[in-house]
Amino acid sequence: MVVGILKEIKVEENRVSMTPAGVEVMVGRGHAMLVESGAGNGSGFSDDAYRKAGAEIVAEPAEIYARAEMVMHVKEPQPSEYGMIREGQIVFTYFHFAASEGLTHAFMKSGGVAVAYETITGPGNTLPLLTPMSEVAGRMAAQQAAKYAERAQGGRGILLGGVPGVAPATVVVIGGGVVGTHAAQMACGLGAKVYLLDMNLERLRHLSEVMPKNCFPVMSSPAVIRELVQQADVVIGAVLVHGAKAPKLVTRDMLKGMKPGAVLVDVAIDQGGCFETSRATTHREPTYLEEGVLHYCVANMPGAVPLTSTAALTNATLSYAVSLADRGWREVARESAGVREGINIALGQVTYRGVADAFGLPYTPVDTLLD
Repeated sequence: MVVGILKEIKVEENRVSMTPAGVEVMVGRGHAMLVESGAGNGSGFSDDAYRKAGAEIVAEPAEIYARAEMVMHVKEPQPSEYGMIREGQIVFTYFHFAASEGLTHAFMKSGGVAVAYETITGPGNTLPLLTPMSEVAGRMAAQQAAKYAERAQGGRGILLGGVPGVAPATVVVIGGGVVGTHAAQMACGLGAKVYLLDMNLERLRHLSEVMPKNCFPVMSSPAVIRELVQQADVVIGAVLVHGAKAPKLVTRDMLKGMKPGAVLVDVAIDQGGCFETSRATTHREPTYLEEGVLHYCVANMPGAVPLTSTAALTNATLSYAVSLADRGWREVARESAGVREGINIALGQVTYRGVADAFGLPYTPVDTLLD
């Protein structure tokens, strides 16, 4: 198969979808690899490194879309790319369709096959291709919260860990999954007092056993969130509903009772955000104020640490890319329920229920397209 690795064009996105080491594996399997010139620069990988791995360097994305049977991105295709996607072409990337009706309709019109990293499932209903970026984003959430809590950055001017004789900051993490756990671990490591909220009692029992002593797992509810955000210096939104829009768990009215200069970090912004007042921001302009509360809602947080993120992403995606290139999307989907979950749109049909429900579109089970 001819596989294309595209340069990311979303603002301040420095990751690339495959390292030269990954390209070498793909070439070793007999696949022709096209890499857009400069695709790896932001992650520290030169065009020459990709050439040495066996790739052909291509100057323009249009040529990659025209020649490749599968193209790979990190982030969703941007509007300038919509018209390049061909009928039947596999696009393998993070899509987050439920947060973008325009992207959803554009991809349906293209007739391509959208295999979404974020909805492929593994054993135990895990999300193996979302997990590494969730780990990065969770750790970054605490790191960014610590920075923006500084007065010079618009925050309250509080040190998350405090010092002897001065109380630490209170951090509320909503969601006890991968993102939330890593965010809480980092905040605890900085010395903050951390409340970690989740709605699964078994998960809370586990967190109570494994988290540091300055982390307090709590059953989540609207009343608990309303109470704790008033105490919070930092609130981190780490809620995930697989392939669907995130629920709005912190309302504008709740913000009015928060401390001036408190920081909200919305890691769920790729799925529409879990704060009512959230809107996507960029690494270039990461924050804004609403009701006196500083919001950090960068939609591609791991893009700020591409050396880490690109390696972690390739570790997770490479085996799937090899399978899709070796056997094609239909054969892989027939054999793997997890990959079937990853096919969100195929040949003009919405094949993931969460996306269909988000925009009131007809839902077509992917099984009907596999013959």
